[in-house]
Amino acid sequence: MDGTFIARTFDIDFAKREVVLCSDDAADLGVRTGSRVKVVSKKAASVAIVNTTKKFVKQGEIGLFSKISKELKAEKGDKVAVHPVDRPSSVVFIKKKLAGEKLDAKEIQKVIDDMVSESMSDIEISAWVCALEAGGMTLEEVTSLTTSMALSGDTLELEGNVYDKHSIGGVPGNKITPLIIPIVAACGLKIPKTSSRAITSPSGTADMIELFCNVSFSLAEIKEIVEKTNGCMVWGGAVNLAPCDDMMIQAEFPLDLDPRPLLLASVMSKKKAVGANYCVIDLPVGHQTKLDNLPLGEKLARDFIDLGARIDMQVECALTYGGQPIGRAVGPALEAREALLSVKAGVGPESLIEKSCAIAGMLLEMGGVAPRDRGAAHALEVLMSGKAYAKFQEIIEAQGGNPKIKVEDIPIGRYTFDVKADSRGYVSKVSNSGIKLVARAAGAPRDKGAGVLLAQKVGAKVNAGDVLFTVYAERESKLSNAQVLVNSLNPVKVEGMVLETMNPNNPNIRIK
Repeated sequence: MDGTFIARTFDIDFAKREVVLCSDDAADLGVRTGSRVKVVSKKAASVAIVNTTKKFVKQGEIGLFSKISKELKAEKGDKVAVHPVDRPSSVVFIKKKLAGEKLDAKEIQKVIDDMVSESMSDIEISAWVCALEAGGMTLEEVTSLTTSMALSGDTLELEGNVYDKHSIGGVPGNKITPLIIPIVAACGLKIPKTSSRAITSPSGTADMIELFCNVSFSLAEIKEIVEKTNGCMVWGGAVNLAPCDDMMIQAEFPLDLDPRPLLLASVMSKKKAVGANYCVIDLPVGHQTKLDNLPLGEKLARDFIDLGARIDMQVECALTYGGQPIGRAVGPALEAREALLSVKAGVGPESLIEKSCAIAGMLLEMGGVAPRDRGAAHALEVLMSGKAYAKFQEIIEAQGGNPKIKVEDIPIGRYTFDVKADSRGYVSKVSNSGIKLVARAAGAPRDKGAGVLLAQKVGAKVNAGDVLFTVYAERESKLSNAQVLVNSLNPVKVEGMVLETMNPNNPNIRIK
């Protein structure tokens, strides 16, 4: 059954093609929430997902949000025709995957095509993500998924070999990009780095880099920057690279899912989209990371390497220490300050310098700039010589920033409190999840100046009253929230040399 309705437009920038119908009108049309309809105005037509309501629109009206009203070129009061349409054929393949069956390349391609064209509802995308979480994929399927995702959006075309790096995340303070990119670019290798903003962490790489310069560029602008400087540090969300990846990430987040096939395809599709021939993947391993132990890390590394070979990309993986934050700063501005000091003078936390040079060195070895087993040393030489800082300044200037920016030019939260040791001992644990939660409670990443600065890390000897870490916030209320969380989480633990005692009268272990 078809129907004609009066358009009621809403100036709401809702990103999806969705319309709102009165519940009675929807029933008359034979549709319900999640169904699809074709909406036809005098000037255009579009397929949209239905939402139903008893109050939001009146009977005989259809609610159009900004995206679809612009597509239809429809204004308030216009008459539009509405026709029910069948669900996309990709739903059949989602159900097939939910049943544990294998999909071929054409079936996977259809799922991705329907996702990118916004023919799938949020529920269907969530079902797809759940199917991959529960049933997994063969490497052949993951290869098809990666290729389909890479081709679902725009691609960057650069001459010659292209290099890239990626971290799967999970460790706070992993500010290695502003060191690695200038080191590699200074050695003559092209490295167009696209990064994400924070989702659950206190700072994404793009959140930090935009304190130095602009991070939102078109693909043509990125190409121009890389051709001029050999490198860039930009926000991937500003360009149409593997757009279906963001749709699936949105479905993963509410359920806290991270399907292995999507982890692999998400990373590699974006590397493929920027034309990377060589790539190093950083796999942090340790408690409260995505990889609890080395065997898990080794298995994922083999999958990345094998997948790379299938899509004509040479991949090497670095299984890195992730048992505590990298460096001492967590939060956009604090991390930007630490990264700037480190790239400018090579003066920074040993964990940050060592990890950055190790991964940069792997890329230099892959590019023939340094012999095998000499890459890290060569990268450190480039950093200490000032060549990396000069290249950093060049990239920042090309991205519209101030190449002479100083550490003190980056503002941090003016509200602070110190967390001190209650007793003498050694720092036995710095909780990744605890530090992340405290930094976010303080306002990071939205408040750029919020975060945590560690004064002590695992193994440090402390006396009672020594500062363990400092919390920064831009608002007093946020600082109070963080203080409450610190008291409940105790993210930095101090213990004496005696960890437990036993005696004949009470053989039960007493943890000190």
